[in-house]
Amino acid sequence: MKTSGLQVLAALLLSGAATPIWAGPMSDISYPQTRRDTVVETQFGEAIADPYRWLEDDVRHSSEVADWVSRENAVTEDYLTALPQRAQFQRRIRAFMDYERFGIPVKAGGSYFYTRNTGLQNQAQLFVRKGLDGKPRLLLDPNAWAKDGATALDSWEPSQKGRYLLYSVQDGGSDWRILRVIDVKTGEPLQDEVRWAKFTGLSWVGEEGFLYSRFPEPKEGAAFQSLNYNQAVYFHRIGTAQDADELVYATPDAPDRGHVADVTQDGRLALITSHVGTDARYEVRVIDLDKRKRDGWKAVPLVSGFTNDWKLVEGAGRKLWYVTNRNAPRYRLVGIDLDAPKAEWTEIVAEREDILERAGIVGDRLVLNYMRDAASHAEILALDGSVGKTLSLNGIGTASGFRGRPGDPETFYAFTSFNCPASIYRMDLATGVTTPFATPKMCYDPGAYVVEQRFFTSKDGTRVPMFIVRSRVVAKAKQPVPTLLYGYGGFDVSLTPGFSATRMAWLEAGGAFALANLRGGGEYGREWHDAGRRQNKQNVFDDFIAAGEFLVNEGIAKKDGLAIQGGSNGGLLVGAVVNQRPDLFAAAVAQVGVMDMLRFDRFTAGRYWTDDYGRPDREDDFKVLRAYSPYHNIREGAQYPAILVTTADTDDRVVPGHSFKYTAALQHANLGARPRLIRIETRAGHGSGKPTDKAIEEGADILAFVAQWTGLRLSAEASVAQAGEPTAATP
Repeated sequence: MKTSGLQVLAALLLSGAATPIWAGPMSDISYPQTRRDTVVETQFGEAIADPYRWLEDDVRHSSEVADWVSRENAVTEDYLTALPQRAQFQRRIRAFMDYERFGIPVKAGGSYFYTRNTGLQNQAQLFVRKGLDGKPRLLLDPNAWAKDGATALDSWEPSQKGRYLLYSVQDGGSDWRILRVIDVKTGEPLQDEVRWAKFTGLSWVGEEGFLYSRFPEPKEGAAFQSLNYNQAVYFHRIGTAQDADELVYATPDAPDRGHVADVTQDGRLALITSHVGTDARYEVRVIDLDKRKRDGWKAVPLVSGFTNDWKLVEGAGRKLWYVTNRNAPRYRLVGIDLDAPKAEWTEIVAEREDILERAGIVGDRLVLNYMRDAASHAEILALDGSVGKTLSLNGIGTASGFRGRPGDPETFYAFTSFNCPASIYRMDLATGVTTPFATPKMCYDPGAYVVEQRFFTSKDGTRVPMFIVRSRVVAKAKQPVPTLLYGYGGFDVSLTPGFSATRMAWLEAGGAFALANLRGGGEYGREWHDAGRRQNKQNVFDDFIAAGEFLVNEGIAKKDGLAIQGGSNGGLLVGAVVNQRPDLFAAAVAQVGVMDMLRFDRFTAGRYWTDDYGRPDREDDFKVLRAYSPYHNIREGAQYPAILVTTADTDDRVVPGHSFKYTAALQHANLGARPRLIRIETRAGHGSGKPTDKAIEEGADILAFVAQWTGLRLSAEASVAQAGEPTAATP
């Protein structure tokens, strides 16, 4: 199914808890001196000190900030490289990552396009082959684009007949994209190049050109910090310069609105989906491409009001199918015939207890992807919604894909879980036959690890689910072990089972991993999301604290060996709960976090987040934000866990100033002997596009740090107990 709208914020992996008995002399750290200014502003009658505001300056343009980054990194690197288990974790993460992996194929014009990484390549390559049995041919190799591997192939889309391939390039982890085109037959790049695309879809209009979204070119030196306004949709015709691109849709009178374009697979209709923030509340407009010569880019309203979520499934002629939560908090499938005398939405599949995440039309069937308690299952129905069959997915995991065309019964999907990487399957809906397309060979036995789901009770009595992953050896022993607890809890994002080489290295070493499905996410629809945002944000922190207490009380986590981790909105989560319950955790890893809740809306995409956080310039919202903002609520004199903050110099999603200021405040305060360090990656952003080498280094640093403070000790016995011969990780 095609998805429309802005995707802001992403999450990452782990984090921690309690006593420094394993740290020894390594806890005696001399932090760099950081200048404290006397910046004080009065907001709604309260004086708010911001002594480290100068650290908001862009590291590329401020020599003082660059010097601070260099000095902090030197201290952190000295500490992390001296950790006794770092080298072994690095080796094991590399081993768990060293397997051939494929992306889900996309079919166009009889050719199949897919990504492939041999294992340790910094970036996946893009291949094409004619027919399923054709010889693979390399089309794009991002590994040749930059010496440090930090220039990535982001998204890509073949034209409808497979003549061209449109792709976006991500450099240094930035959210900005460069769009380019390659001739599929010859493999030669075209001269076409589009810049300043961001949060864009890639949608072909026949073979003549494509629709994309872009912002105005930022002022000199402001590309990585200035707010994003006036996004517009343009049409680029193949063979022309960007300055000749046609404006398709914009709202200059409403510069805060963003717009993304999709084109139905038959090329008949273009759909413009507009959003205001991160909420899944959209307006939709339709452009009839067959009438373009007469009407131009005439966008006719289809859905108005920014009230509900509308996810395009597919179109055929003038008929459209959508998944929506209009009058259905857990989503339903609806359709509309634009040529009907009275065009109205008709319900095809009613709302159920499970969440309808996405849908696709393959051949003459509907493929519906549902989520139950944060795990996937799929169903195949007739186009009228009549009863079909359930697609069997073994075990607790996540299914994705199911892209296809009306009239073509072929589709591909992936299935993954915590203990097995993604396997790719081909399904023929006409025959009902499912066959493996790519099943990775691993250096371990997935069956040696057990995935279970437990439910715990939060502070207000709410029942919250959590996945717990351990080796069978550890689970059978029924003894508490060092445990990593991960959470996110925001922006309607659902955390579902997925594979991580870093997590596997932790599990192999004898630790446990837990993932809590906190309120604020999308695991149970709109009500679950609403229960964890704005004035309800404290519920997210209460859920995470309750998850930690549950792990300790149930004898899963050691009392002095619980670690927490979260990224982006999850980094905010870690910072907030450490302030509220520093006694519960031995270690904490806060990655690319939103740490200053009174100024988050002043940089890049931050203005979008007011949907979840509220507005700092409104008194009621200010009071809520002030109460939990990690930067403003550090508890002088409390005994804090060991804290590792991570960020990157090119993060233009959550600007690194958040982490810089938070770390400076941590290091200035009297919080006990445990370390408060920051790891600042260069030529990296919010997370996507990170080369394999950098991912391995970061994972080793995090695990070694957490292991040091939770008491996890690598042993030959642990490795031997979990390891096995290479095996196909088939669910």
